[in-house]
Amino acid sequence: MALNLWATVVLYLASSASGIADNLAYAVGPSGAWIAENKSATLVLGAVLVGGLMMVAVRGLAVGKWIHNAGGLVLLTILAGMALFALPRWFRGGAATAPVAFAFPAVSLLNLNLLGKMGFGAFSGFDGTAIFSGELRDPNVARTIRRSIWLAAPLIALIYILGTACVLVFTQPSDIDMISPAMQALSRGAQGMRNRGFVAPLAGALLICNIIGQSSIFYNAVIRLPMVAGWDHLLPAWLSRLHPRFKTPVGSIVFIGLTTLGLTILGNLGVGAQEAFQLSSNAGLICWALAYLVMFAIPLVARGEKPPWGVQVAAAAGFSMTLLYVVLSVFPVIDVKNVASFTAKVSGVVIGINAAGALYFWRASNRRKSLNAML
Repeated sequence: MALNLWATVVLYLASSASGIADNLAYAVGPSGAWIAENKSATLVLGAVLVGGLMMVAVRGLAVGKWIHNAGGLVLLTILAGMALFALPRWFRGGAATAPVAFAFPAVSLLNLNLLGKMGFGAFSGFDGTAIFSGELRDPNVARTIRRSIWLAAPLIALIYILGTACVLVFTQPSDIDMISPAMQALSRGAQGMRNRGFVAPLAGALLICNIIGQSSIFYNAVIRLPMVAGWDHLLPAWLSRLHPRFKTPVGSIVFIGLTTLGLTILGNLGVGAQEAFQLSSNAGLICWALAYLVMFAIPLVARGEKPPWGVQVAAAAGFSMTLLYVVLSVFPVIDVKNVASFTAKVSGVVIGINAAGALYFWRASNRRKSLNAML
């Protein structure tokens, strides 16, 4: 499970370079359209992002928390801007697509794929609180986490529904920019405004700040996983060595950064920006979903005391939605050069990561048992 969580974050970080390039292209305007599809520009932006994340991670959460909070504030600002443009047009009946429809959607592989992405993708991530739980000031950690979930879940649903509706006001589903739909909506919403040339650069800069904030959160989370594995003698000890002043795992920080940069290069070989983003994103989230399948299966099949029926029903629902996501996310929701190649790449990455992890864990466990027997 830990390896899948690690792979999820690293693959997400690898896709962030495409997100920055796409938003930068919007911000520059028509003359900057080449940025989104230029591999050299994407890789340079990825290297700059990874380098900055490494420096922030070395300093620790004393600096990182401000970047994380700024990223969250920017997200709410972007949502408010989208609503400001979209709601008047929606109420006047000028929406490109009905933003909210109460009709049952058509049953198709595409709609089931999107259902899985919404059902799993929107609400996954609460498990990440455990990584930072030791740094909470409130001694009652469990109560604090429960309160945060009860507060966050409805807000997440509202943000997803409102954000999607705002995008559909300006764009047909088949034309949505899957890398940066918010930027696309803001650009189209600003058309006809006297100061429309000011909107795109500002929105692009804000969205890039949001990507950096989210990437920093994930980076600070994922560096702790190899560190702990090093403590358990499952990975080399240098991954657990701490900075003498800031007490952050420098070895793990460098290792994650170089791995992310390598995956950014591999993910952009021979494909367009949209496809590169989807490859990294889908493979990463499938790895995350596999960890969730194990978590949801525990209340259903684990030995010992059985949990209350309400927990079992929730676990069964979560397992079913997550399994739907895993099965269908190997297929693209965008037009790609070769569907079979896309599916093979996503499946190959996920299978390769888990096979390599299982082999390494088996060898590391045997080596640790041998060392314990000698002692």
